[in-house]
Amino acid sequence: MSLGKTIRKYRKIKNLTQEEMAGRLGVTAPAVNKWENENSCPDITLLAPIARLLDISLDTLLSFREELTAEEINEIVCEADLKLKEKSYEEAFLWAKKKLEEYPNCEQLLLNLAIIFDAQRIVQEVPQEEEYDKYLCSLYIRVLDSEDESVRIRAADSLVGFYMRKKQYGEAEKYLEYFSLQNPERKRKQAQIYAETGRIREAYKAYEELLFSDYQRASMELHGMYQLALREGDRNRAHRLTEKQRELASCFEMGKYYEVSCGLELAALEKDADTVIATVKEMLSCVEQIWAFRDSMLYEHMDFKELRADFIAETKENLRKCFREEESFGFLKNDRRWQELTNHLPM
Repeated sequence: MSLGKTIRKYRKIKNLTQEEMAGRLGVTAPAVNKWENENSCPDITLLAPIARLLDISLDTLLSFREELTAEEINEIVCEADLKLKEKSYEEAFLWAKKKLEEYPNCEQLLLNLAIIFDAQRIVQEVPQEEEYDKYLCSLYIRVLDSEDESVRIRAADSLVGFYMRKKQYGEAEKYLEYFSLQNPERKRKQAQIYAETGRIREAYKAYEELLFSDYQRASMELHGMYQLALREGDRNRAHRLTEKQRELASCFEMGKYYEVSCGLELAALEKDADTVIATVKEMLSCVEQIWAFRDSMLYEHMDFKELRADFIAETKENLRKCFREEESFGFLKNDRRWQELTNHLPM
């Protein structure tokens, strides 16, 4: 907050008029008015008396602190947005630059203003826009070492986008290092760079790995929601979520086994003998295709581990143990169809 705004704010808190404040400081009311409207500044010898009169510290009066509050940052950002609408880009830019000189260590303000002014150049034609490149990039670079991970990533993301627009893909690629290896945005942007630089196979592979991870993530999230529905006793919701799991496996071409198996647990919980038996039959009939997704065109550029020779036999053995589990499937032990089905499972 500027000196003038600070004086006005705390003068009003003290319920003083400009005339009253002027009288106590031995100055004129127009002088106080000029301070508050930022047309002039009080003499340095008046700073301590002003602070004492307003019952604040000199640090508060001069806004001498590392960070602005979130509310103050938002006010400045909104003011910047308004200036971009009402004034020329150059005028708004110079205003923002001056504001950043007042608060050179406020990373959030620095980053937000940089993003706003950088983005504005995309949506409107800015004369001699290259003249602003160096300064805006320097703002992003200044916060790349921030202790706040979200600040670092937003700055790196902005730099990647900036150099992608300039078709300087080598520079763009450098800033991907600021994303963690677990951040999917890193791989997504890397795929874009691969595509733009003619590395088509690498681009496909990166997108396919993202797609495969997206399936696993979405499947786990749906399963988590399914578990919540069971905990609440909402079987209708559990059925709908199971159906979504089936649709997800189909959409991502994971293979028939994954489309079918997701409904087994709920059918067993409801002691639905017909559905359990039909589901188990389908699972057994397609267990050899449990890795069918490896043949899908969605993942044809990915590198999968070689299947162990005993993988299918081991899977069938695990299924055998599962289907003979008394707590889940004991209600079927006297069902002739179940007996025939499980008796044919390998021991």
